[in-house]
Amino acid sequence: MQALTPVELADGTACLMLLNPTGGLVGSDFLFTQIIQEPYTRVCLTTPSATRVYRTRGQPAVQETQIRIREGASLEYLPDHVIPYRDARFRQSLRVEMGRGSRGIFWDALAAGRVAHGERWNFDEVDSHIEISLCGKAVFLNRTRIRPATLDPDRLGFAEGFNYLATLIILADELGSWKETVVAMDAELGNIPHVHGGASALASTGCVVKLLARSASDLTCAQASLWARARQIVLGSPAIDLRKY
Repeated sequence: MQALTPVELADGTACLMLLNPTGGLVGSDFLFTQIIQEPYTRVCLTTPSATRVYRTRGQPAVQETQIRIREGASLEYLPDHVIPYRDARFRQSLRVEMGRGSRGIFWDALAAGRVAHGERWNFDEVDSHIEISLCGKAVFLNRTRIRPATLDPDRLGFAEGFNYLATLIILADELGSWKETVVAMDAELGNIPHVHGGASALASTGCVVKLLARSASDLTCAQASLWARARQIVLGSPAIDLRKY
């Protein structure tokens, strides 16, 4: 993995792109990233493009990320979506420890495969684990394991006609307006065409948004709209354009 030269955004946030120079993952690849953010810093981490996981013949491709956000720091973690190719096996985990007074916005998204190539739900397995703690207390735990061969992803209650799944997690110490945040995020979802989803408050100090999108452009639009609103609420900052193209 490579971290490209940081760019200072208009609000003073340091934006870094994390790049896999190989262009994708193959079976038995193991990528481990550890990020330690110092107190009272503001950082946005993203990737230049989607993560491609190629056909896997043996052990799965594995990507593990550990993040420690220290006191008073703010992190926006916005990697592009994962695209599992036909017969791909992929396992990823994200573990985050947030300190007192810290704030975070986290994005996780998955494509049904290379849809334009007719590889919709043709991968072998995707196993994703997200665990976030705040001041030593677990506040968010999510496990997603999809094995298309053992179920019908188009069945009622799963993906139906949608090709992208995504989750936005908003967490902040010492922020109490979570009911208002849920209402605001639901309102944003209602303004995005071809996207279905909903927001809900976590048991403590957070909000999670789950959504389905039909196309990559719909997913990108949803991410931009939801992220902009989350930035305003949690960080008090305006929307920004990462200009990846």
